[in-house]
Amino acid sequence: MPPRPALPALLPGLVLAACLAAPGARGQALRVGEAVLEPVALASLPGFGADDLGQALAAFRASCAQESRAVPAEGGPGSPSQDLAASCAAAPREAAAARAFFESRFTAYRVTRPGREDPAERRAGFLTAYFEPELPGSPVPTAEFPVPALARPDDLVSFAPGETAPGLDPALRAARRLDGGYGPYPDRAAIADGALGDRARPLLYLRDEVDLLLLQVQGSGRVRLPDGRALRLAYDGRNGQPYTSVARLLVAEGHLPLEGLTLERWTGWMRAHPETARRLIRRNAAYVFFRLEEVPPDAPGPRGGGGVPLTPGRSLAVDAALWRYGLPFWLEGSLPRPEGGREPLGRMVIAQDTGTAIVGPARGDLYLGTGAEAGRAAGLVREAVGFVVLLPRPPGGAMPEPVR
Repeated sequence: MPPRPALPALLPGLVLAACLAAPGARGQALRVGEAVLEPVALASLPGFGADDLGQALAAFRASCAQESRAVPAEGGPGSPSQDLAASCAAAPREAAAARAFFESRFTAYRVTRPGREDPAERRAGFLTAYFEPELPGSPVPTAEFPVPALARPDDLVSFAPGETAPGLDPALRAARRLDGGYGPYPDRAAIADGALGDRARPLLYLRDEVDLLLLQVQGSGRVRLPDGRALRLAYDGRNGQPYTSVARLLVAEGHLPLEGLTLERWTGWMRAHPETARRLIRRNAAYVFFRLEEVPPDAPGPRGGGGVPLTPGRSLAVDAALWRYGLPFWLEGSLPRPEGGREPLGRMVIAQDTGTAIVGPARGDLYLGTGAEAGRAAGLVREAVGFVVLLPRPPGGAMPEPVR
């Protein structure tokens, strides 16, 4: 991700990203946004004893390495960033020590929704999954590959969670730099109609607008060129306009039923109906820009918002306005199998990415890998699952401070 400018104005309510009430006070609960955090013993979670926590530890250590290169956060020794840094410093290299590390260095809290009497409803979060597509493309426009994937324009300004600019709608997550300040960045339809002018710099060319939308929704993707080389179109910012799910538009207009709506099904329908597809795609105002990366044979996954390569099955996209990158989460529930049936879900994952549609304390998007098989699995995941967050214990083992 490119460096973000430090803008002075903060959105109301986001001075502390996690907005936690002080723990331990009579009558007060630990809160994140609208959710209440209830303490739970890690060892009591179904599947905790069977999960390969060594994989989660490796992903956690990757986030620690990125955190050590970041600009230190403000605050004293007891600040949340210091707590996470202390846990990073104590993280072992040996996979066999992972279980003891997570149990000793973190306090686990189930993320619950207040006001629900049914325990299942109190614990219900929502999990989707995403992947890195691999698609054909060309370095030059051709009849087969006419649709450009654009580089980040030099007048695009991206906002970190909680940032905005004077005179700009706080809901916008980016802006256009103007001579006299900032203005809204053009939406998808305007960009397609040429609003960027000379600032529209194509990197590669794709088959159609469906492939471009797929890459933008997933955040990045590998493009296989006619000579056999593979390049990655990696996320490099978005226009900040609101995201609209094109798949939901297809259902709302009656083109496809919600039941059984997989990624393959709705993208296939759109390719068979290009005029309708073009109209619906233009209704999604959000637009993502890319940068090019080489993809050696042993290349890891794309980098998420947290700055580290994503690990299949262990990297989670979260609401970055509420949760700090690097925090471990435990997911509990079940997942559909591509071949049919379901499998239990009891897994430690690490917050390493974010997304436009990932909003709320119990909302996550699980990265599943690269290619068609990962895409088939990701397209099936729309699940009510439980979220348990592991907050780092401050020095001395006291209850955790606010997350950010």
